[in-house]
Amino acid sequence: MSNIFFSSDHHFGHQNIISFSDRPFSSVEEMDEIMIQKWNKKISSSDSIYYLGDFGLCKPDRLREILKQLNGNIYLIKGNHDKSALSCKNRFEWIKDYYELKITDSDNDEKKQRLVLFHYAIKQWNYKRAGSFHLYGHSHGNIIDDPHELSFDVGVDCHNYYPISYTEVKEKMAKKTWKFDSSTVDL
Repeated sequence: MSNIFFSSDHHFGHQNIISFSDRPFSSVEEMDEIMIQKWNKKISSSDSIYYLGDFGLCKPDRLREILKQLNGNIYLIKGNHDKSALSCKNRFEWIKDYYELKITDSDNDEKKQRLVLFHYAIKQWNYKRAGSFHLYGHSHGNIIDDPHELSFDVGVDCHNYYPISYTEVKEKMAKKTWKFDSSTVDL
């Protein structure tokens, strides 16, 4: 059985992201290599990963080489820095601007969990009042996590440069104080 993972904002090949996001790498080559290793340590060839944008800021040929090294079936939700990724479209299962994923989940009263996936953090999302999760990237950990919202940044800068599993997402959401409000209806 395959597992489901999420990530964003690797910025492979992007020298300036090291200082911009205060990443602990001495060079872009070291950053790329370590992040490839961390990706493959968690993700097998049969796993699915929903990638929420900004794969790389490098030439398409360089990104194509990086993508060949990464395990898993990659679903890309476009970010603002995905020009090179769009040139490598055959490596992705699909490419979309936004996606609502439904995962079968026996722990959930509904027996499924809805996740709204978008590169950017948003304040309102589909089925928010009914407990859907919103996962985003783009912010590199610069948005303060709201403990009352079922939403958070899945970018690598927030997760020690690893993708995170659906199980980890559920664990993080379980610590939040959000409560279902049956008196409200999603608009």
